[in-house]
Amino acid sequence: MSDWQSDTSPAPASPGFPTASYVTLAGADWLASASARPGAVRSLWAQRPAAPSVLPCGTAFDVINAPALFGRRMVDRLWSDGPGSGPVAAHQGRILLFAAPGTAQRLPALLEWEEWAAAVPPLLCHGSGDAVTVPPLHPCAGPADRSAPPATRWLVAPDVRSPWLPGPDVLLWSCVRAARTDTGAGYAIGPERPVRAASGRAPEYAATALTSR
Repeated sequence: MSDWQSDTSPAPASPGFPTASYVTLAGADWLASASARPGAVRSLWAQRPAAPSVLPCGTAFDVINAPALFGRRMVDRLWSDGPGSGPVAAHQGRILLFAAPGTAQRLPALLEWEEWAAAVPPLLCHGSGDAVTVPPLHPCAGPADRSAPPATRWLVAPDVRSPWLPGPDVLLWSCVRAARTDTGAGYAIGPERPVRAASGRAPEYAATALTSR
C-alpha cells in the first residue's frame, strides 16, 4: 500500500497542519451527534466544561487508537505527504485518530494482508458498540497547572459540522509510512501481538509490535 489516493473518499479542503486545539460550536455539534441524546451531551458540557466526555463510536465516527509515538508519526505522515487527518486527540499516552464509520472493522483486515504489518504496533480499533473518551472542548477549561500538557487533549480539534474523516485505506497508508519510518530509525520487528477490535474484545487479526534493537 503506497498511495493514499487509492481511497475513494475525497481529501479535506484545507491544506497544511491545523493549529486549533479547541472545538468550535460546529465541531461540538458534530461530536454530540454521535450520541443518541445530543441535547444531554451539550448540557453536560455546559455543566462540566473541564471534564472529558465518553461518546459512542460507529455512527458519526470510528476511532483508531495507537501508541503515542507511532500515532504521532501517523498524523505527521498524513499531513506532510497525504490528504491530512480528521480530528485527533491524545488520551492517557495514546493517540486517537477519528475515522470514517466502518474503518474499525476494515483496517485490521487490510493490515493482515500488508507486507509492513509486522512493523505496526498493537492498535485498538473502536467501532460500533464501543465508546471512547474525548477531551474537554477547550483547553482553557482544564486545570490551572500548565507545567505539563494535559493527558487528555485535542491535537486536531473538530471545527466544522461535518469534518472530513479518513477511511481504512488512508489509515493503512499512514500505518505503512509510519512503520517504514520506525524501522529506518533503529527499531526491529518483534514477536507477534494482536490487533484488537477494541478494549475488552478478543483479538481478531495478527500484527506485530516494535521492539528496540
